[in-house]
Parts: sequence; structure tokens; C-alpha cells
Amino acid sequence: MEKRFVVTLSRSQGRSAWAVIFRHPVRVDPNTGKPGLRVRQGLGTSDEAEANDLKDQLNQLLAEESFWSLPARAEAEKRFHRRVVEIFYHGMEPEQSDFGAIRESIIPLPTSKDSDYRQALLLGTTGAGKTTLLRQLIGTDPETERFPSTSTAKTTVHETEVVLAPGPYKAVVTFFPIDEVREHLNECISEAVLSAYRGDDGEVLRKLLMHVNQRFRFNYVLGNGPQAAGTDDDEDDEDEDDAAEQTEETAADDVIDLDATNALLTKTLTALRAIAARHGDQLKTELGATDEKDQRVVDELFEEELDRRLREDDEFHRISDELMDEIELRFSLLTDGAVRRNKQGWPQSWSWETDDRATFIKTVTRFSSNHSRRFGHLLTPLVNGVRVAGAFMPAWNDGQQPKLVLLDGEGLGHTPKSVAAISTSLTRRIESTDAIVLVDNAMQPMQAAPVAAMKEMITSGSTSKLLLVFTHFDEVKGDNLRNAADREQHVLASAENVLASIGEELGPFAERALRGRLKEACFFVGGIDEDLDAAKKTHKRTIGQLQTLLAAIDVIVEKPAPVLAKPVYDRMNLVLAVKNAAESFHDAWWPRLGLDYKPGVSKEHWKRIWALSRRLSTPGLGDEYDNLKPVADLRKQLQDRLYVLLQNPLRWDPAEPTDDAHKQQVFDGLANALSTKTLDLATRRVRAERMPEWQSAFNQSGRGSSYARASIIGERIYERAAPIPDITPSPDRNSFLHEVAAVVESVCEDFGAKLA
Repeated sequence: MEKRFVVTLSRSQGRSAWAVIFRHPVRVDPNTGKPGLRVRQGLGTSDEAEANDLKDQLNQLLAEESFWSLPARAEAEKRFHRRVVEIFYHGMEPEQSDFGAIRESIIPLPTSKDSDYRQALLLGTTGAGKTTLLRQLIGTDPETERFPSTSTAKTTVHETEVVLAPGPYKAVVTFFPIDEVREHLNECISEAVLSAYRGDDGEVLRKLLMHVNQRFRFNYVLGNGPQAAGTDDDEDDEDEDDAAEQTEETAADDVIDLDATNALLTKTLTALRAIAARHGDQLKTELGATDEKDQRVVDELFEEELDRRLREDDEFHRISDELMDEIELRFSLLTDGAVRRNKQGWPQSWSWETDDRATFIKTVTRFSSNHSRRFGHLLTPLVNGVRVAGAFMPAWNDGQQPKLVLLDGEGLGHTPKSVAAISTSLTRRIESTDAIVLVDNAMQPMQAAPVAAMKEMITSGSTSKLLLVFTHFDEVKGDNLRNAADREQHVLASAENVLASIGEELGPFAERALRGRLKEACFFVGGIDEDLDAAKKTHKRTIGQLQTLLAAIDVIVEKPAPVLAKPVYDRMNLVLAVKNAAESFHDAWWPRLGLDYKPGVSKEHWKRIWALSRRLSTPGLGDEYDNLKPVADLRKQLQDRLYVLLQNPLRWDPAEPTDDAHKQQVFDGLANALSTKTLDLATRRVRAERMPEWQSAFNQSGRGSSYARASIIGERIYERAAPIPDITPSPDRNSFLHEVAAVVESVCEDFGAKLA
């Protein structure tokens, strides 16, 4: 019998508005790879009669297959209510929200191309002090204002953009799409059910409220739950001076009843345990391990199949719906300003303007705070970008407001594994800004994260943008360090081994470029978490360093005269570069997928590979999962090998420059132009052209599914996206090599260089 799609009405407890729930006949459910995605959308009405009428119209639309395609939308608009049409056709074509463009439409960022403003991006390891440096540069008080939020742990997970400009204080905040928030929430619910089945009672609530990669901390939005009155799992994540934060409630806070939220969480925990028992016992019986050797395989199958069954369970979706409604209720805290919503009613942005600085900062802090006393009233995890503009200026800058746009984002990882490749989103930001301020801890300088960032700037031709700020300089002490100059040399000495290593890996011009920046563009600051007082010797020195930093940012856009000599490259060397890049990409990924063994490289847990395949198979989600970044990895390998190629031309026309600085200028120009194109190429070949394969990898289930998934990713995605050139030609090898060659050739042509 043919499946019939039926709409039901839904209204969460305590909510007046009606919603519809149905299985979509066309949209693919990522969980099954087949049509039938579960859809829940608000109708925008509290009137039951009107809701029933809209439900009936949607049922009529679902009953007529002639409406199940985008070209039929125009006809549907003639017959059905506008909201019915919006609900059905939403998601049938990719909808990419450009959140930067939304912020730009409300507060445009001035650029160096058409103004005296400079854009500076702050990079640094989590806890190095980059957000504290940002506070100093915009002049917010570390005790009473404390904006943006800081802590020794991961705090900033969204983009923060500050425009120093005269006039009133303005803000625009953009939010993650509802589908992305729901997906992360569903992952949390699934993990909580697994913990409940295993009997980890103390873990169930934590798993529900804290996503495994810590980017979505739903306890900020929903509170720590009914059992958390005397404890706080996130004390280490709070601002170091949290006692100073103003925590008085506003009238808008009365909208949120944490007792009601806690009651919902209590009910949810009971429901999760019931679901765990129902599905878990049945699944365990079906899978039944025959011996201990079989148990590990069964445990893996259990986790994977449990998640799959949960996604098809109506009770699972009811829990998700209720929690999403409770999360969405937090947007009612936005009583001031303007909230812009998409057609489904989910907030896309909030904007506001005022002359009152104190009220402005207190209001905007709601979007970036990590203060435990505000848990249950914060919107922080739902935010993907905050842009503010106003009369910000550092108190130590003699009353002068720098013409600056300062950009801050998520901290770089701590470990070599987490920063092997810079994320694609960060790569694009590096390319688009005037200056990169790399913030490093002078007590532990030149660790994996800043070195990875420096390599990225070298190979993308952006070294001239690099400015290094070493924080905690006041804590660098030793009997052999008599003065500030000695301490500076002590910090910089740690760079020598790094320079040699970079030179071996990326060539002599890479080492030369970085050595030049370490000599000319280093700044050493201490005590920046305090109000700087020029009367204090240590503060006076820091103020001088910060003022010099501002001057360096101001002149960084000045470009030297063009170099007349043009390099000529050997096409055969390009083939070798592509071959080396593909081999390095394979060498990095095959052991991680468990398809090969390599000493020092661990096989990734199956669940992380599974999560990666979910991300890359779902339009609108990112191209990475935690430190698994296949698009960024391929782009990095290509860019690294091409940068080495650029340094070794066959000859120069009409003559070779005698000054290495002129050669460096040419190499950087070519590398910078290549950077965007290699990223586009990697994005297309690894993801855009392989979406069905990623979906197939995600859909693998049953015994042997982990290996099958890894094989699909390795052989049908990576092998075809970046095949190693060989003496035996093949369509995939030829297309990859030709596409890279075409990119290099077009860049060379633009710059007057040649491929011979």
C-alpha cells in the first residue's frame, strides 16, 4: 500500500501557538538517506480553528503529488495559504544564510579600500589573552564592563566584530539556524539516552546539556537543571572576575521561569530513561554477543543502531520539540531592539542602538556571557556573530580613537592534532583582513597553535600582515634576565628551532619571511587584564608597546612598488607538487580511517568518523567535525606544496632580481592569489561533488558498517577527490591534475608569470 503523508497538530505544554508535524514526501531524512524527513513548523497562530484549517490545507497539498516539486510552487500559492506553501517548500532548495551579509546590512564594516580604517583579526591559543587584548584596544573596563567575556577556558565560539567609531552605540547579533541548533540538541539527547542505558545517572543530565565538542552548551540557555543548586560544573569556564559582573534581573527576565524549565528537564530525564530501557533492552537482545571477543563489535553496533532508532522514535522527537520550544522562549528576553526572523519564525538577527554605554554593554553581554549566575537566561550558544560599533577607545591613547575594526573568534586549539590545518572559515577571514594580530603567551611561546597559524600565513602569502603580541611578559623572569631587552630575547629564542623547522618544510623564503616579522613586528605586553596606569613602570612600557602596535596596524596596508621581473616555472615540477600533496593527504587520512597503519597516527573512533560523515552529507552544516577537517587538510597540502614550487622558478624574465625581498614580494603575491582558488577547489572536490558518497557513508549500518563507512570515505571520496598522479592515467587522476594546473596557470597569467 502506498505511503500516505498526514499532518498532525502540536502544541507544547504551556505554549499557546500551534505547530504542524509531518513526514515530507520529497526532503531526504539524513538518518535514512530516503525521503520522509520529519518536519515540525510553527503555524504562527494560537487560534485552534485557524490551525485546523491550515492543517487541512497542508494535508490537501500532501495528497496531490503534482505539487511535490519546486516548479509547482507558483500554482500552490494560488490554491493554498501562504504559510502552508512556505512550510512545504522550505528546504526543498538549498538555503544558505549569509550571516556576515545580514550583519553588514545593519552595521557596514569600513574597509581600507575606501576609508582610513584598518581591519585587524586577532588569533591565538585558547587562554593566551587575545580577548583581553581586545578589551584593552577598545577600552572596556576590566572590572565594571568586562566586555567581551574572557576566561582561561574556551569562551569565544562565535565571531566578535568591533568598530571603533564616533556616534551612538550600535549592535547586531546573528543566530545559528534552527536546523543546526536542533541537530546539536538531538546529538545531546542521543548521548544522554546512551548514558541512561549504561546506568551513568550522574552523566545523563550533563550529556543532555553539554555537547561533546563543547561548542553548544545548552546549560547556558536552559540552566544546570534541578540537581545543580549547590554545584556548578562550569566554574572553570567563568570569567576570572565573575564576582564583579552585574547579575540583577531585568523585567524581561521574568519571562523565564526556571522552575518550569527544571520541571521540564526532570520530566525529560524520566522520559530518556524510559526510552533507553525500551530500545536498549530490545537492541541488546537482537545483537547479543556470543563471546568477549564479539562484545566490542556489539558495543559499537549498539551505539550506532541506538541513535538510528532514536531518530525514528516519536517520543525522541517530542522531547526534542519541547526542549527546542524552551530554548526558543529565551528569545523573548529581547525586549529592546529589533528581531528579524526567517519565514519559519526562527530569529536570524537582533539589532539595537542607544546612547547609553552602560545599558548597551550590559545588554550585549547577554550574547557572549559565560557567567554561571545567568545560566538559564543566556543566549550565548545560539549566537554565531556579534558586531558592535560605537565610541570605544583605549584610555591610554591620549584621547585618540583609532580607526579600527577588530575581529575576534574562537581560539586556536592547544594540541598539534587540533591545529594541523586551519579551518576553512578562518582561512577566508585571514585573506580578507588587513592585519593578523597573533597573540601568544610569552611564558610558553611558539607552541603548536601559533606555529600552525604562522605557516598558514606564510603559504597563503599573508606574512606581511602578521603582527605578534606576546602576553604575560611581566611574568617572564630569571636571574639571567636583567632587563626587558634580555626578556625579549629569551622569548624570541624559542622561535629559532621553529624557524629552522619551517625552513626545512616550506623552503628558505618561508623562513626568511617569518624571521623578518619576528624582527620588525613583535610586541611584548604584561598586565593587560588591569587598568593600565602610565605612572607604573611596567604599565608604561605596555602602553608604549600597544601604541606602537596601533601604529603598525595603521601602516600595514602600504604596498611596495611592483616588481618588474616575472618568474617562469617548470610544468613538470607542478606535477610533482600535486603528487606530493595528494600523497601527504592520503598518508594523513588513511591511518585515521583505519585503512592503513602508520606509527604515531591513531585510528579515529568510529563515532567521530560517523559524525564527520553526517556533517559533510548535510547541506548547511560545516565542512569539519572538531579536528577532522578533510577540506582544510587537502587545501593545506596543496597550498604548502605549491608554495615550495613558487620559490623555485626555472628562470626570471627579463632578469633575476638581485634583492631577495623583491623575490619574496612576487612569491607572496602569487601565493595569496592561489590561496582562495585552492580552497574553492578543495571544497568542491572533497564535498560539493561528493555529497551522495558522504550520504552513503553516513547511512552504513549493521555489522561491518564502520569499516564500510571508512572505505567509502577513503576510496570513493578522498581517492577520487585527490588521486595520486601515476604513470597509469585515469579520468580522476587526469581531472585533478588538470584542475590544479588550470588554477596555477590562471594565477600566473594574472601576474605575468609563466608555466613552461
